[in-house]
Amino acid sequence: MSTSIQVTRRGLLAGATALGASALLSACVTSGGGGGGSGGIVLQSSLSDPAPKAVLTKVVKAYKGGTVTLNTVAIEQFRAQLSTYLSSSNPPDVLTWYAGSVARDYASKGFLLDLSDLWRGDGVAAHYSAALKDLSTGDDGKQIFLPTNYYWWGVFYLKSAFQQWGVSVPETWDDFLALCEKLKGMGVNPLANGIGSTPWMASGWFDILDLRVNGADFHKELLAGKHSFDSAEVRAVMKRYAELVPFFDPNMTSYAWQDAVTPLVQKKDAMYLTGAFISQNIEGGASYDLDFFTVPVIDSSIPKAEEAPTDGYFASAKTKDRKATLAFLSYLGTGSTQQEYIEASQSSNLPTSPDVDTSGFSPLVQKGLAMLSETKQITQFFNRDSSDALQTTADTALTKFLADPGDVDQILKDWQSAAKKVFEQ
Repeated sequence: MSTSIQVTRRGLLAGATALGASALLSACVTSGGGGGGSGGIVLQSSLSDPAPKAVLTKVVKAYKGGTVTLNTVAIEQFRAQLSTYLSSSNPPDVLTWYAGSVARDYASKGFLLDLSDLWRGDGVAAHYSAALKDLSTGDDGKQIFLPTNYYWWGVFYLKSAFQQWGVSVPETWDDFLALCEKLKGMGVNPLANGIGSTPWMASGWFDILDLRVNGADFHKELLAGKHSFDSAEVRAVMKRYAELVPFFDPNMTSYAWQDAVTPLVQKKDAMYLTGAFISQNIEGGASYDLDFFTVPVIDSSIPKAEEAPTDGYFASAKTKDRKATLAFLSYLGTGSTQQEYIEASQSSNLPTSPDVDTSGFSPLVQKGLAMLSETKQITQFFNRDSSDALQTTADTALTKFLADPGDVDQILKDWQSAAKKVFEQ
């Protein structure tokens, strides 16, 4: 896609490409949320950007199962009021959001409808991947989320650049480090990054390295406050992270994530661990030249997991019409609905339904879809598996670490102290 399409991470991660429903109301939502029960159900949506909102309207107009009223709210207002919506006496029936810790937390408080029926028998999600089911499951083992689209993180590179430099995709961690050494010796910055105005990019490597060193279960528990950032397990992660520090573009503190795409395209930088949204910031022939690989395995005893921020829906446990709510969610989860949305919006996100015809998708997208369908577990980006408040502590700690990895002991102590305050709030 053209670089004129500027996609912010918050807009993308918060659901700028999630599927939706119904005729758009011009009226603002009330602070109580506005529930269903008066001849239909209510969908509370954070998809306020013009393109997804337009496609959302089109998708829901095709719904023949009943009346659905859509309330669209700006993403930051939606985020701030989400707990109010769910805890009100008359909540919306269905809400857009994303999988992970927020959904599990609301489910543990009894706010979310049990969607397990959609995941078994002839339910719409019965044949979704095991990783998606795991991601959509609450602490009590019940499914409380319906994922409708996701995207992957990987190490992106230009095929022509690798060919020009005479290098190939690494298969092992040692191969990866050797590749970085070779590229640096050729005068190429091995690793692009942009941690200036987007310091959260430093968490990308932390997340994936924790998955490779300690596994997805530990990673999710760490971000839920069940382990210390000043622990032997995290120190093992930072040891691997330190191996990469010499290979980052020295200008990374001057770049936002979008800016870091430019030296990659110019072949000054070789590889960039980022989300698939990078494709929307590359124009012309370079977009067809783009490819990716997953960060190599570090410990073969650790089940393979990948980062894939996932958008979709949960429903209120207080819905006035459980049958209608489940029917509507079933519609949103079908392959045909996802197909219509992806084609109409030209989204780079991936469908969660295995029934979508992917033959018309680009080779890059097909490769991403295959990778995620085969992975054992899926995690979200750092703040999705924790909170925006904990993300801030990570931004501080990891940017300090990238500036001075030798100070890791003090950095991790400070990080744990800051994280503890977040969890005590």
